[in-house]
Amino acid sequence: MFTGIVTDLGTILELEKRGDLRARIQTAYDLESVDMGASIASDGVCLTVIAKGADWYDVEISAETVSKTNLGDWEVGRRVNLERALKVGDELGGHIVSGHVDGVADLVEMVEEGDSTRMVFEAPEELAKFIAPKGSVTLNGTSLTVNEVDGCRFGINVIPHTKEVTIWGQAKVGDRINLEIDTLARYVARLKDFA
Repeated sequence: MFTGIVTDLGTILELEKRGDLRARIQTAYDLESVDMGASIASDGVCLTVIAKGADWYDVEISAETVSKTNLGDWEVGRRVNLERALKVGDELGGHIVSGHVDGVADLVEMVEEGDSTRMVFEAPEELAKFIAPKGSVTLNGTSLTVNEVDGCRFGINVIPHTKEVTIWGQAKVGDRINLEIDTLARYVARLKDFA
């Protein structure tokens, strides 16, 4: 489990396509404290550490994960949002995030509003019903608050701090973004099916 609070910006050092995709990610994390088999969310996708060095770790990404996320768009040199798994007793600063991406949203509009940037995304139709104004959503591993919803489109604001410490400072219209809907929204919708 994660919180959607990004704690490092990693860099893709290597990509190797075999049956699956293998990636080497550079990080500022103290890798002495990261166990083999540990989970690290990378752009919101829970991935397992399979090898590590002084300032990098390797992950394998299944073809299924590549098909359901934007990880197939990764290139060497790309920056990625990173978050280590939640430990019992850690602060829950964002919201409960599983690291299981539900689909890919498209960034369709960006407008500067004061010091913040308002971003509008278009979600897949089957996921849009789970996104509500003032609810939480996870985009590329970042816990964000939804401002408004209009059909399949929804808007969020990104403050300067978030732009500095995550990949959101590099975002551009046309980006494909990993989307994880709020777990609570999923369960509420499921309960309605039985009401």
